[in-house]
Amino acid sequence: MLQGPDDELRDLLLAAFAVRERHWGRRVKLCMLRNARNGLCPEDCHYCSQSAISTTAIDSYRLMPSEELIAGARAAVGRGARRYCMVTSGRGPSARDIDQLTAATRAILAEHPDLEICVSLGIMDEAQARQLKAAGVGWVNHNLNTSERFHPEICSTHTYGDRVGTVQAVKRAGLNVCCGGIIGMGESDEDVVDLAFALRELGVDSLPLNFLLSIDGTPLGGRGTMPAVRALRALCVMRFTNPAADIRAAGGRERNLGDWQGLALYPANSVFVEGYLTTVGLATAPTRALVESMGFSVESDVEVADAPLELQA
Repeated sequence: MLQGPDDELRDLLLAAFAVRERHWGRRVKLCMLRNARNGLCPEDCHYCSQSAISTTAIDSYRLMPSEELIAGARAAVGRGARRYCMVTSGRGPSARDIDQLTAATRAILAEHPDLEICVSLGIMDEAQARQLKAAGVGWVNHNLNTSERFHPEICSTHTYGDRVGTVQAVKRAGLNVCCGGIIGMGESDEDVVDLAFALRELGVDSLPLNFLLSIDGTPLGGRGTMPAVRALRALCVMRFTNPAADIRAAGGRERNLGDWQGLALYPANSVFVEGYLTTVGLATAPTRALVESMGFSVESDVEVADAPLELQA
């Protein structure tokens, strides 16, 4: 599927859309990130500008106060986002981190009870996950990133098993799991397929697929963009192997897909707006315009009619 001829891409996308439509209709969920703590990370993830081995010039800061996290949620709601994800750098959360984030979550939900709250805090145990759930957090993001075989090539300070263990702890705590990966780091097609089936085996609820944004100062800096066709094929692989998952075209979508971004909505039902952690992304207004131009509707808006959908290049 990842190596098929380009003239079969249309059929592949339409097949993925049939699966996506069955589970998600024509809705597109907008999600928004808040980089709650930046830099200061002891891990050596080769793709990340916040890692201990990165020389990228970034604005490092400690965990934001609750007031700023709450303001971020208000901004997300104002842009029509259905999910708000608070992300912290570091190996994993401290007790103080958990206390502060749970307090912020309660305050956010008091104002916006329908907003989906997600956190991405690194490696954690079941007890920490249960604290988050009790506060109203609905999703925890912790990506596998790649296959078990390729993982040592991109990180040495924690193992693939550490990541799987966190996902399993989150599930035992009764939280929804947001777990996906990154393609374009030098992995093989087999690694992409293995990642897809690992996510299927874990039963992930939400699956963000990122496309490498090579950042100067990181070990993966200087890599070019991947072909848009490969990115689209990888999204289709994720949809076929995880048919009911909330699949998100995530970081690097803009740079790697370029003018083909809209085609990502055939397999994916969710996108980020207003950028990522240390990189910019497509703003809300042009994202909405893109969604509508492809015959889809933003989840918070009125649903589009179920007329036959023509593939648009």
